[in-house]
Amino acid sequence: MNRREFLITSSAAAGLLALPRFASAAAGTIDLYSGSDANIVDLWNNVIRPAFEKAHPGVALKVTDAGDNNGLRAIADRALAALKTKTDPQADLFEQFDPRLPSGGMDAGLWVKFSAENIEGYDHINPLAFDTPYSLPYRGSQVLLAYDTTKLDPKDAPKSWDQLTAWIKANPGQFIYNRPDKGGSGGNFVRRAIHEANGRDPKKFKVDNFTADFAIETLTPAWKILNDLAPALYDKGAYTAGNTQSIQLLAQGVVTMVPVWSDQVLQAISQSVLPDTTGLVQLTDLALCGGFSSITVFSNGANKDAALKLAAFMLTKEMQEAIITEIGGFPAISWDHISDDLRKKYADVIPSTIPTFPSGDWEKAIADGWYRNVAPGISRT
Repeated sequence: MNRREFLITSSAAAGLLALPRFASAAAGTIDLYSGSDANIVDLWNNVIRPAFEKAHPGVALKVTDAGDNNGLRAIADRALAALKTKTDPQADLFEQFDPRLPSGGMDAGLWVKFSAENIEGYDHINPLAFDTPYSLPYRGSQVLLAYDTTKLDPKDAPKSWDQLTAWIKANPGQFIYNRPDKGGSGGNFVRRAIHEANGRDPKKFKVDNFTADFAIETLTPAWKILNDLAPALYDKGAYTAGNTQSIQLLAQGVVTMVPVWSDQVLQAISQSVLPDTTGLVQLTDLALCGGFSSITVFSNGANKDAALKLAAFMLTKEMQEAIITEIGGFPAISWDHISDDLRKKYADVIPSTIPTFPSGDWEKAIADGWYRNVAPGISRT
């Protein structure tokens, strides 16, 4: 599943605040809306935008922070209404959005269908990255386990769920994860427990198979697993308020191991926020979730052709290597199209599988269920 949809959820009303930002579309200006973290918005503004505008004189790129996934959904709803009335949606491209939303959008033709015919470099995309032909992957990340090698020998680092939970119980107070609605590293740890409780079968969960009864059936066993672990966590059941706070506790030596996003931890190590004695490990029985962030292009956008040029530009070697060097992310193209030095440098974290988890109604059900069943004493604010 997409990583940024795990971040702080806001009300639908907050999402609607994005709507007043619309203005009449400017000719030659691509209107891009993002629901990602500030570092991703900064990447688009400070690295991608100037490079793209230099390569495509006469085309400008405007990057707007939509706040979160709710903000994007509000804009998508408006664009679907515009499609039906054949009016300008006043948006051209989304950075990080599931084209299965809004319901009926795909069937109505709201999104451009990508292929080698309209996107140069399409055949270079990593097969692991593909989701639907209406979303073009351009960067990836996955949750790993980061640990202090001065306290835990790498040869003893857990490599399966059973080994991990056994280690947590044998080392009380040395593991923590963040609340699942406050960051994807903790959110995907919770989802790994859900997968464990459901036969390690990620395909069991789909964005369109959610029902309240099915959620109760599949999530309830996971709450039991997480409750069983809680007394062995840091401070006998404390949870951090976000991805960054988990990394900070590891950096301060307060805990020995935390779940982390691959891009954030690689960046933290390169910037010496975390020491070079930080180890990284992935579970081999079923990896922790991750996914590829994708571009979606509105079929009825006023600057659709320019938006397609931008989408293709993101698959160039220059931009894919910037994903690695600037934010520590995974490229969306296969690693054999990346420079040898970068491929060798990151060999230990190149993923062979990336399980995903759907968003939509599942996201709310997981957050609500976790607070209600695992951490009822913790305020959601």
